[in-house]
Amino acid sequence: MKYRRFIEFMVLVLAIIFLLPMLLIVLTSFKSEAEILNFSSLLPKNWTLSNYVRLFSNHEEIPIAVWTINSFLYASTTTLIVLIIDSLAAYGLARMNLRFSKTILAIFIATMMVPAQVQLIPTYLILNKFGWLDTMLAIVIPPTANAFGIFLLYQFFKKIPKDLEEAAALDGCSRLRMFWHIALPLSKPALATLGLLVFLGSWNDFLSPLVFLDSSDRLTLPVGIATFQSSYYSEYSLTLAAGTIATVPALLAFLIFQKSIIEGIAHSGLKD
Repeated sequence: MKYRRFIEFMVLVLAIIFLLPMLLIVLTSFKSEAEILNFSSLLPKNWTLSNYVRLFSNHEEIPIAVWTINSFLYASTTTLIVLIIDSLAAYGLARMNLRFSKTILAIFIATMMVPAQVQLIPTYLILNKFGWLDTMLAIVIPPTANAFGIFLLYQFFKKIPKDLEEAAALDGCSRLRMFWHIALPLSKPALATLGLLVFLGSWNDFLSPLVFLDSSDRLTLPVGIATFQSSYYSEYSLTLAAGTIATVPALLAFLIFQKSIIEGIAHSGLKD
């Protein structure tokens, strides 16, 4: 019992440590620029909403609504495509008894070892060849090659009892209907986990939109926030207020699907 309480206490301490920077960002976003530059206390002395008013009142110079919509559109589209492609690929490798399925899976896993920065220049050249630079396709298509999603769903599909599919086959069920009516419903935790991880990764992605996009009205929220910083001047008040806004959707999504994340990751490593 004492050991368990000690573990719970340590988890609480770590949670506070991880949440403290976020709390500092939120509190500081309610301070004026002068109070931010002359830090004297954690809590604002004069609470103000002027930073948020500036963000949403100047649409021409700060199109934060457009940036937010772009981020949501890019992240949602990427998540949907990844779920479709990865679920089909993982099911084929796990349940269709392909001759080189384990070799193919090993190749997919090996691609996860390649840093994303190494792929940046080849990806840029390919997108330029297709004429996709500064378009939605430049942000949505490259992340859909998600080897982690195939590996995660593969673990779930392997655990599905074969008796269910054999019974369905006796009733005349096709392989596609088995996938749709048996495999996918039983793998909801894994699908929710993968979907949330892909959505958060796309929502927070900074490097790809920075390199592949040029137009201000096509930028995502992380890149848009970076425009508040320059070589000679940094608007910390706007940066922190926009950072708070950018964190809210991701935080809400995690709180809603945290149970599925824990269950999906925990079950992905189990074997029959």
